[in-house]
Amino acid sequence: MTSPLPAHLPFSTLVRDATKAEHTRAENSTFMSDMLSGRLGLEAYTRYTEQLWFVYQALEEAAGRLGGDPVAGPFVRRELFRLPSLERDLDHLHGTPAWRGTVTPLASTETYANRITEVSRDWPGGYVAHHYTRYLGDLSGGQVVRGSAERNWGFARKGDGVRFYVFEDIPNPAAFKRGYRELLDSVPADDEEKWRIVGECGRAFTLNTAVFEELAAPAPTAG
Repeated sequence: MTSPLPAHLPFSTLVRDATKAEHTRAENSTFMSDMLSGRLGLEAYTRYTEQLWFVYQALEEAAGRLGGDPVAGPFVRRELFRLPSLERDLDHLHGTPAWRGTVTPLASTETYANRITEVSRDWPGGYVAHHYTRYLGDLSGGQVVRGSAERNWGFARKGDGVRFYVFEDIPNPAAFKRGYRELLDSVPADDEEKWRIVGECGRAFTLNTAVFEELAAPAPTAG
């Protein structure tokens, strides 16, 4: 039997607290630490941005199917969508739009994107979990990535190369995040379903960490 949610604890707070360890592990990964510090070059940042493209394809394709869903629908907000900005960044990073025919997902990225697609088909609460871990992270810690990229590689402030992290249609990110957490608190789900969502949030962070680990791994040598 599923344990009841802690009394008087907002669901958004439960999600944050219950996934703190996985979240910390992801943001402190070797790859992310080395990239943010500048120890890795622009090529690493480009590879990372390429992998994001596959993840957000899955997220935003699913959004088109879930806009009317009573659980997931309220979270589908066009001002959050990242694909156009990601594609503009990748055009800039590669110097050409031809990258679309050449980039491929890592095995870990494919697993991550496939999981998003899988849950979006028959479990709206699972989609909410992935939506939360990605977009709230972009609005928060993503700004650290933007600032580091601007310093390390000379991108114009909030310009091409870092537009993924710029939410032009969200003038007050703090207020937006408060509203988002209120949506989580009012999600129409019983305690069992909410615990499932918490578990999927943890899984999302773990899938993200796996991408960082593969990005950090040495390239295989030709045999």
